[in-house]
Parts: sequence; C-alpha cells; structure tokens
Amino acid sequence: MNFYKTLQTIITSTEPSEKFEAFRTFYAHYKAGNTLFEENYVPLVFTTPSYASFCNVVPPLKVPKRRKLTTDNGKIILLHAIAHIEYSAIDLALDHAYRFQGLPKAYYDDWLDVAGDEIRHFEMLNALLEELGAKYGDLDVHNSLFEASYKTQNLVDRMAVVPRYLEANGLDATPAVLERLENLPSDPMLEKIKAALKIILHEEVDHVLKGDRWFTYACEKEGVSPDTFFAIIEKYSPGAFPKRNGVNIEARKEAGFSCTEMKQILEGHSCQDA
Repeated sequence: MNFYKTLQTIITSTEPSEKFEAFRTFYAHYKAGNTLFEENYVPLVFTTPSYASFCNVVPPLKVPKRRKLTTDNGKIILLHAIAHIEYSAIDLALDHAYRFQGLPKAYYDDWLDVAGDEIRHFEMLNALLEELGAKYGDLDVHNSLFEASYKTQNLVDRMAVVPRYLEANGLDATPAVLERLENLPSDPMLEKIKAALKIILHEEVDHVLKGDRWFTYACEKEGVSPDTFFAIIEKYSPGAFPKRNGVNIEARKEAGFSCTEMKQILEGHSCQDA
C-alpha cells in the first residue's frame, strides 16, 4: 500500500464513515509495516476542506452562538462546534503526515496516532449529537483550521501554528467550557458532554506535546531558534500574544511550553520549570 497516495485519498474523502474506514485499514497496514513511502511524491495543495460538500461554510462570526446550554438546541450547537474542531483536526493530522517527506518514522507514527485519536473524539461527539436528533453537518461551520493548514506549507510554521498555537488554545478553552457546564443544573446529556470533553482535554495535551517535539526538531533541522515561535504566530495571527486571562498554565507546561514562553504568552506569569 502506497503511503502518500493513500493518505491523499483519505484526506480528500468527503464521506466521514468512508474516510474513517479507509484510515483504519491504512493504519493497520502501516503498523504492520506494509506501506511504501513513495520517493519524490508531489503532494497536492488542498484549496477546499473535505467537509465542504456536506457542511455549509460561513465566516467565523456567522456560526451559531453557544447559548442556553440547558436546552437540546444549545447542546447541539455546542457539540456541533466541538465536533467540527475534531473533524478538522483529523485532516490536519493526516496532512502533517502527508505533506512533509523524509522525516523520521517517529514523526509519521505520532501524527497517524493523533489522527486516530481525533477520529475517536469526533465519533464520540457525533454519537451525542445523534442522541439529540442531530448530526455533523446540520449547522454552519467555519474553515479557520483548514485555512491554517493551507497557509503553512513548511514544517516549522506548520508545527508552530497548528499544534503549538491552535491546538494549545484548545487546552485553554476547554476548561472554561467545562466550568460553564459545571455551573448548570445537571442532566444526563450534560454529564455525557462533560465526560467527553474531559477525555479530549486529557488527550490533547499529548497532541500539543507531539507538536512541540516536532517543532523543536524542525527548528534544529532548518537552523533556526525555537524562539522564532512568537514571530511565526505574529505573522499568521497578529496580536495573539500576550493573552490576558484564561490560560491553562499547567496543561501548557505539560505540553512542552517553557516558563520563558509562558511569560510571553501571559503577561506577569511567574513559574518554575519542572
């Protein structure tokens, strides 16, 4: 089984169940050592996200707002928004493995492992949507994560922007959502949502850590300092740092951020590196 060509087919698949089945078949072959890394493969530059055929893509400010989480509609909006992040993350992880060639096998091991996690996260959330009589694709979505992958076509920028910035932002955002849910009157669906978010938060720490590892590797390979992280983020998301509040300091440190970085991310922060 060809490695890059098969990944291309999986990434561009527009039917979620077919995408997931194809990935699991491919991943089983990969782990068994039955895939061939083609030489001099020229990856496509994807200009349209794979979900565009069944999701209505709108600007970020036009997506449904997360309100009234005590209602079924409010829960659907929340679950759909997070499911969209996880679905986007599937293609991002696959694209990390597809786009960049000649790297250590551990690099491909890491991102295919992440893709498997993201599929599991998505299926968990979509199952909750279905319990509420909805499914992924019912609501408008934005393509911000896809745009980030489209714009970052070199390894240093990709690892900085996607795992160490966008996914790390999820480490900050999820505890705030959980806190909001904890303050609501409990019901069985809210308990399921909270349980799912706690699993995702725990596993995303490892995803960001993998990004940290390969960002450092890419910097060493290209002969640039990891300190370039903040310049890269400023290039793609001007004014992103410093953050004023809502930073999950411990999770970020566990995911590879140093205290020096944390001081730049959150003004006035003081800590001790472990």
